[in-house]
Amino acid sequence: MKQVEVTILGQGYILACPDGGEALLATAVASVDREMSAIRDGGKVKARERIAVLAALNLAYQLAERGPAAGAGGAADIDIPGLLQRIDEVLNGDDRLL
Repeated sequence: MKQVEVTILGQGYILACPDGGEALLATAVASVDREMSAIRDGGKVKARERIAVLAALNLAYQLAERGPAAGAGGAADIDIPGLLQRIDEVLNGDDRLL
């Protein structure tokens, strides 16, 4: 497992990445950054934590729309509470407004 530095919504993060998973991680980071930027640029939500939660829900909904063919186990394998917990951990203490 290696560490990769990424930028999401202008903020740098160090993420653990399995060997060979860099391209998949880069795609995921780009999706999250795109969703968060769209929410922020919409102008109604300014708090970084709320933007992250809304982006996570949007992405999870998009996966769920794809149905079982979306992956190994499909949308049923999406762990929304776990995803939200990871977002909380990453944003812990980051209560700054954009």
